[in-house]
Amino acid sequence: MSELSVNHLLGIKYLSKEDLQLIFETADHFKEVINRSIKKVPSLRDITIANLFFENSTRTKLSFELAEKRLSADVVNFSAASSSVKKGETLIDTVNNILSMKVDMVIMRHPNPGASVFLSQHVKSAIINAGDGAHEHPTQALLDSYSIREKLGEVAGKKIVIVGDILHSRVALSNIFALKLQGAEVKVCGPKTLLPKHIESLGVKVETNLQKALKWCDVANMLRVQNERMEISYFPSTREYVQQFGVNKKLLDSLSKEIVIMHPGPINRGVEITSDVADSQHSIILNQVENGVAVRMAVIYLLASKIKN
Repeated sequence: MSELSVNHLLGIKYLSKEDLQLIFETADHFKEVINRSIKKVPSLRDITIANLFFENSTRTKLSFELAEKRLSADVVNFSAASSSVKKGETLIDTVNNILSMKVDMVIMRHPNPGASVFLSQHVKSAIINAGDGAHEHPTQALLDSYSIREKLGEVAGKKIVIVGDILHSRVALSNIFALKLQGAEVKVCGPKTLLPKHIESLGVKVETNLQKALKWCDVANMLRVQNERMEISYFPSTREYVQQFGVNKKLLDSLSKEIVIMHPGPINRGVEITSDVADSQHSIILNQVENGVAVRMAVIYLLASKIKN
């Protein structure tokens, strides 16, 4: 398979297993590129990409910008996080203004679930969803799977537990879709109040005891508690959350095997994981950051090649 089955990256649920394979193989190539002394390739010299971030973002935005520049694309940045752009019509107006500048691709993060799908139905550019509300964050799931594949050889048959605030996490949903598609076993673990009601319908198992979850898994993907998405309190106190669902070195050392620790960032050190875990040999958190650029380069390149055709 030499091209993606989709014209946009709106969510993992729209991708096939072959799409994932193609993205990972392309990312392998770009990972070599970004480790060379000259880190740029002229692949997208004639492509203009607009980064539209309607929500604050540091790591994802930087990662996409770096990926675009490594591919030699022209980049336009639009930060609407602090403006009053909230409604669908205004979104279309904003985008049409940017498209009138002849933009080929739009990378968008938006607080409303489905915003990127809505956009793809109204504009001609290729759309990449950089996170829509608590719905999906496809490139994060791709780089997470890519990092597991790099560390453990393959994702199929591996046991992955996603720990923490599953209810508000777009990373969790995209990861579940991606991991299941590749044949991994997936469990979620967290306070009952932070687990969506019908999560089992996605083919994942629920475990509320962290120690049992860690004994079972090969990989633990630790999510932060998303206080900014909470209008009510979902657990009594941070201290209690840490006691029940925080991973520390002592807990890892008590396991009979070594497991891999991941985190999509930003880390609340001392809450979901302690510093001695984040910085230990168990952790592949910095690999995830590096792989994020290669995976985003792959996605941009593959979608751009469909524009050119």
